[in-house]
Formats: sequence, C-alpha cells, structure tokens
Amino acid sequence: MRNENGRAVIAHMTLTSTLAFAGIHDAYHTDNKDSRVFAPTLVRSSTSEPTRRLTASGSILEVNQRRKKSEYASGGKSMAWAARIHSKGQIDRAGRALASQEAPAAEGEFEDYVQRLVQREDDIRIVDNWRACHAYPLQVVKMTLLNRAKEIDPDALIAQRLKRRPSIEIKLRDNPNMKLSQMHDIGGCRAVLSTVKHVHQLVKKYKDFHAKSPKDRSDWDGSDDFDYIARPKPDGYRSIHLVFRFKSASPERAIYNGQRIEIQIRSRLQHAWATAVETAQLFTGQALKSRIKRASDDWLRFFALTSSAFAIREKSAPVPGTPASRDEIVRQLHEIIGRTDIMQSLRDWNDTVHMLEVNEIPKAYFYVLILDLAKRKLNVQSFRRDEAVASQRAYDKAEKETETDPNTQVVLVSVEDLDSLRKAYPNYYVDTQVFMDSVDAELLGLGVLRGKR
Repeated sequence: MRNENGRAVIAHMTLTSTLAFAGIHDAYHTDNKDSRVFAPTLVRSSTSEPTRRLTASGSILEVNQRRKKSEYASGGKSMAWAARIHSKGQIDRAGRALASQEAPAAEGEFEDYVQRLVQREDDIRIVDNWRACHAYPLQVVKMTLLNRAKEIDPDALIAQRLKRRPSIEIKLRDNPNMKLSQMHDIGGCRAVLSTVKHVHQLVKKYKDFHAKSPKDRSDWDGSDDFDYIARPKPDGYRSIHLVFRFKSASPERAIYNGQRIEIQIRSRLQHAWATAVETAQLFTGQALKSRIKRASDDWLRFFALTSSAFAIREKSAPVPGTPASRDEIVRQLHEIIGRTDIMQSLRDWNDTVHMLEVNEIPKAYFYVLILDLAKRKLNVQSFRRDEAVASQRAYDKAEKETETDPNTQVVLVSVEDLDSLRKAYPNYYVDTQVFMDSVDAELLGLGVLRGKR
C-alpha cells in the first residue's frame, strides 16, 4: 500500500490500536460525527527531506488537550490548579523516555512512526501534568519570598517560572541517575536583590525561620549544598539556591505535600551575568551551561573570568580555575576580547528583538513568552491571577507547536507587573546592557578599554 490513501488507512488502523493500548481509545472516539477524527491526513513538509505528520481535528495533540482538562483541580470561579494523576514510577519512566530520544522522525515503516509518535505524546502529557502540578506550591512559596525580600530590599525583583520541557530533558540527559519525580527545580522562583549583602540577609532570614518553623508549614530542606556564592560553579555561575518542600495542613492541599520548589537568591550583578550567559547560549547555539556538550573555550573562559571579576567586586569567592588577582583577570579578559568578537557579538545582539503584545491586559500576573530568534520577535501573552489554568494550557500548546523549531523558546513566568518582566528575563528581550556596562567597568579599571568593541 504505497499510495497516500493506503498510508492513511494504515495510519488509522495503527493509530486506533495504539491509542487503545495507551488507554485513550475512548477519548479518541468521542466525536464520531466528524469523519476527520477517523481519517488523519498526511502532509509533506516543504523541507528537503519530506516529513509525514498527522493533522486533523482529531490529532493526537488535540486528544491530549481534551484529556488535560480533567487533570486540573477545579475551583469554580476561583483559581484552579493542576493535580497529579500519575504515579511517581510513571512520571520517572516518561521523563527518562523523553530524555533518551528526540521527537520521532518520519522514517522507516509508517506504522512504527505512528506508534512512536503516540508514545511520545503520552510521555509528554505525563511530564506536562507533573510540571503543572508544581504551580500551586510555587505560588505559595513565591508569595512568602516576595514578602521577606521586600522587608530587606524594597527594590527587590521577584519572579517565578515553571521549567521549560526542553530544559527538563537536557537536565535528565546531563544527570543519568536523576529521577524526574525528584528534580527539585521544576518549579522555581527568584529574588534579585540590590547587593550581595542583601542576599545573605535574606538567606539568614530563611534559616532563622527554619530553626523555629512549625512542622505543618512549607520549609527549607536544610541543605547548604547549593551556595554557589561561597562555592561558585566552574562555569562562573553564582547564586544561592534553597530547596523547599511544600507542606500544608489543609486536606484540600495535601495532594501537593512533598513537592519540591527551588528559590534562587542572587544580586543584580549575578543576575546580569547569568542572563547574559542565557543570551549568548541562544545566539551561538553553544551549550554554555551543559556538563556534557562542550562549548567554545573562549566563550567559557570569558564568562568564568567576568564572573570572578564580579565576585572580587562583591568581596566573594572567585570562580575555580581563575586567577585570584583582579589585575590578572582583567589582563586575560583583554587578551580574549582582543582576538575574538565576543564583546562585539554581545553588543550586536543587544536590544534587537521586537516585542509583540498579543493581549495586554490590566493587572496581568502570568505571562507566556515566545521568543522567535529567526524573526527577532518576542510574543507576550498575558493572563490574570485567576487564569492560572488558562496560562498553563497556553504554555503547553505553544511549547508543543514549537517543539521542533530550534530557533524558538517558550516559557511561562510570573512577575509583579509588565515593567518587571524585562528586568527579570532580559535574555528573552536580548538585553545584555547591564552586563556589558559591568564588564566595561572592570576593564576600564586598568585604563582605556582595548580590543574589539
């Protein structure tokens, strides 16, 4: 059966049996009035190597979107939150499956392709549900962070995000022994404070509370393993992370007990460095943060040296493998900048993205950011505080639609207002100005800036 109609029949037969095996046979057949549900079509892409993909109102994606509606704990007109519906074993298996393979390619026997596609969709659905059910614990931990940080630094910037699925897959690949159900930063919130002194004050406040914390409250897990200011990572990353375990005495919220949420506490200087690394990784395509894939030695050394220069300015520990002397750090930076286009690249990228507001609304609380590097456009979708579920669904949908596009990144975040969005996520605006000004200040400490600008 070589013709397209024959392939469609095979697709239908295989898809029906595979969906039944996956436990979603009934959902797939809910609307038998629409023949398109039973006859997925085949579309060839315009690329040089044609790719067959399923499309139709009854596609696997739509079926999974229908199923997701039942995966949220409804709160009527109040905010609704996702609830976990899979076992930890299912979650771990789905995470490992996604991390071990790319999206299925349309090659080989078409029946095998459809089956791989269905299995991947089911794995994605499990992982997305597990990620979504971190939203409520994340919201609780974030509000506490907001109140405590503002007491110390009124200018503190607070943000939260659910980890991007591609980032989840990369982290699982980088850590083969890690289980998805034990990943502690799927839900994460961040406080960016004016100085490193403020950072230490906020961390002390959390530790003091931990010493007298009621047992029925969410609390820091007691680990000091993630103090990257005292012990910077070799790549230059500096911040302090506190891992929280959610706990509630409320029977309605007990389903979230034990969920891990990570808090990142960093200074403005540390934030400028970290987001500049994100921007460079986006534009160069280099794995500057991966422990497995190697990036350019010049880029890696440049960021390690700049981080050490900032650390010395903040009277903190330098990055391992970099000089302890500020003069030697600056000398090495001049050498790298003089023979590479690193600084020029950072300047050329800066502020080149056009922001496209789709649905700007008053009192927005959640934002789905869709960055298209090829078109240099940032699409921002806004949602109110009571639209948590709608924002999560929009996030899942956008992430799925752009899964095979390496030039597009999607993230769901929450900040206090739209003005804070650019400050919290300058990498999505391709804004490296604060970082470059800080590097220039270090270089100019020894005189006139030399090298390529």
